[in-house]
Amino acid sequence: MEGSAPQLVLTTDTIAPIVDEPEAFGAIAAANAMSDVWAMGGRPLWALNLVFFPDRELPLEILRRVMRGATETCAQAGVAIVGGHTVRNDDFKFGLAVTGTLDGPRPWANTRATPGQVLVLSKALGTGVLGTAIKCGQASPEQIAAATRSMTRLNMEAAELAHGCGATACTDVTGFGLLGHLRNLLRGSRLRARIDLGQLPLLPGALDHLRAGRWPGGSQSNLDYVEPSLIRRYASDDIGASERTMLAADAQTSGGLLVALEPDAAERLLQGLLQSGHQAAIIGTLEASTPSTLGQIELLSSGARPR
Repeated sequence: MEGSAPQLVLTTDTIAPIVDEPEAFGAIAAANAMSDVWAMGGRPLWALNLVFFPDRELPLEILRRVMRGATETCAQAGVAIVGGHTVRNDDFKFGLAVTGTLDGPRPWANTRATPGQVLVLSKALGTGVLGTAIKCGQASPEQIAAATRSMTRLNMEAAELAHGCGATACTDVTGFGLLGHLRNLLRGSRLRARIDLGQLPLLPGALDHLRAGRWPGGSQSNLDYVEPSLIRRYASDDIGASERTMLAADAQTSGGLLVALEPDAAERLLQGLLQSGHQAAIIGTLEASTPSTLGQIELLSSGARPR
């Protein structure tokens, strides 16, 4: 409430390695863990390392490099790592427990979107299939570099720009995929949505790896989960639209922000994101729902921006 003391928010996340380079993995894990705070309209303050490490299989130097990457990324956000906890574990995982503050009178939530607003996505999709391709040794150096740049990019700047444009609702796009997180926003705000698949920004190589079958099991689970909410407004033989639907369900690591705001403000936000180097796009519109259409996601394949 206005005039009250800042509210604290605590969040935690750990991930398994998605890239081979240790510093990059640490940076991705840190950016991923801090993202929840920015998605709520907050500011991360400090963090604890969370380490699950197979020390009988990997040298400690690997862990030092991972933690170095996390520390450098946190420093970019003005976040201090003040401690942590380490567990001997067969599978390597790393992440952060983050404490932040919600300073404003109206923190973002996925319950505050309204009919007529527009959806802006601040990062490209495809980290799930790219991560699978990397594990299979099938991703090119250029594709790995692009995916790493996206995943290590903090959502701090996108959140600041969205605040300046008057956004009312936001969620970050992570493990549930774009469609899963959008469904939660729609149900929380009592809305339905129209999404133009042709406007979805995709990482280089994402479609190629999807077509080659490098499709994570978690992404398939996401699609199965949201399927009852999908209204496919494209022909059954529209392979391109079907593939983009799958990528809209792809489980993301350190994905972008999905922001709801008025149409003119969305255009301003988009220009700000593009000028700052984000691979962003306006991807759809929000509409009022009835009890029978609550949470529905209408998928279009026209390639034209929904109005």
